Amino acid sequence: MQRFGWALGTFLVLHLACGGGRGPASAPPAVSVAITPAGASLWTGGTQAFQASVTGTSNQAVTWSVMESGGGTISGTGSYTAPATAGNYHVKAVSVADMTKSAQASVSVSIQPPAGACNGADLGIGANLRGFTAFPSGNAWNQDISAAPVDPASDAIIAFIGAGTGLHSDFGAGLYNGGPIGIPYAVVGGSQPLVPVTYIAYPDESDPGPMPIPVPPPYEGPDPSATSGDRHVLVVDRDTCLLYELYAAQRQPDGSWHADSGTIWDLKSDHLRPFGWTSADAAGLPIFPGLARYDEVAAGTITHALRFTVPTSRRAYVLPATHWASSNTSASAPPMGMRVRLKASVDISTYPAQVRVLLAALKRYGMILADNGSPWFITGAPDDHWNNDQLATLSGIKGSDLEVVKMDAVFTSDPTGPAPVIGSFGATPATIASGATATLSWATTNATRLFLSPGIGWVTGASLPVHPTATTTYTLEAQGPYGSTTRTVQVTVTP
Repeated sequence: MQRFGWALGTFLVLHLACGGGRGPASAPPAVSVAITPAGASLWTGGTQAFQASVTGTSNQAVTWSVMESGGGTISGTGSYTAPATAGNYHVKAVSVADMTKSAQASVSVSIQPPAGACNGADLGIGANLRGFTAFPSGNAWNQDISAAPVDPASDAIIAFIGAGTGLHSDFGAGLYNGGPIGIPYAVVGGSQPLVPVTYIAYPDESDPGPMPIPVPPPYEGPDPSATSGDRHVLVVDRDTCLLYELYAAQRQPDGSWHADSGTIWDLKSDHLRPFGWTSADAAGLPIFPGLARYDEVAAGTITHALRFTVPTSRRAYVLPATHWASSNTSASAPPMGMRVRLKASVDISTYPAQVRVLLAALKRYGMILADNGSPWFITGAPDDHWNNDQLATLSGIKGSDLEVVKMDAVFTSDPTGPAPVIGSFGATPATIASGATATLSWATTNATRLFLSPGIGWVTGASLPVHPTATTTYTLEAQGPYGSTTRTVQVTVTP
């Protein structure tokens, strides 16, 4: 017995010494907390739902709080309500399993703008504009033309396009060929990062970038890297009230964009493109103001003209268009910018609700010819709230139910006038150390729009501070109704 006990003890000692047994217990996983979203921008009194995820434990419970006194309230489920005072605040989630572990999310709260203000629009793709109307009330897109006289050539032009052809909604719910039905748009804030844009086909008639294109982008088509189709990209910056539009856009692997053409529009101004210039649309018009949007239809009224296409247009344009896209000179062919309206005598009472709003707008504001395409196709933004069956009933309205609103001057050649002039463009000081500031200043005449490159884009006023880290040549482009001009200045950066 003694020998057996000795042998067993020796076996156990040797077994443990050679690494037998379970070894030391592993440390429990560390607890960590994350909050989604990581930040939010709200109006005073607005709400935001936050979610917390906890790893390293099966206990997912957290306690919520607002770190700043008077910074709003948050419920036990993460529903935050902004205070009545603007400011920057933080919400915090603390793990119940390990109260030393927490996460924070920032909240920027701004004062709620008045109804209809540009910066009152929601953010995101297909965002509700909350009553904002692009361009001033007297702009051509927003004019009530219900009582305007009929153009003498109305019957001939309607027949040329198709008197027996019905209207068609080039927008709707769902997908078609893998992409949204219609032309999407996005609303962004002033903090949206700018990305470079390179123009391929019409650089001399495009506005220099960069542009605040979000990810994912509001892209017309199934894939932002596609190489076919119109591929429009439309972005509204609600804080600057600028509209950015690209045609034949393609996102590059580095996040920049290539496009055939692009424009920037001040939605607070009536200024047009220079005569003879295209835009992201064939007619030199903005696209976004002419879209049929669901948020307007849901509110019960559309307060602007709509955009439409025809198979063949005329080699001519009427304002607000500035460009033609045809070689056809027939007086019966419609010029770009021509407006038609639904005749007052057409009964729209039996049409479904969504379509009645569209038809009421066609009676009061009409629709403006903007591009070559299919006959009587009306452009709109995609939205899953559209009822495609209702929209299909638009075909009951034929070309013969429309009339051409009397056109003013029909331009078959581009008018001429005083070109913009950059009288001076300088930098003070012209030589700086890296990271220091130089002020670019300029004086112009006959200019309505100004752009600075590289990397700046749209500018206003007569000066701008810049902070180059390397010697940079800046180009100022001044546009006016009768063309554009440029001038350069160099800021030298010393080591």
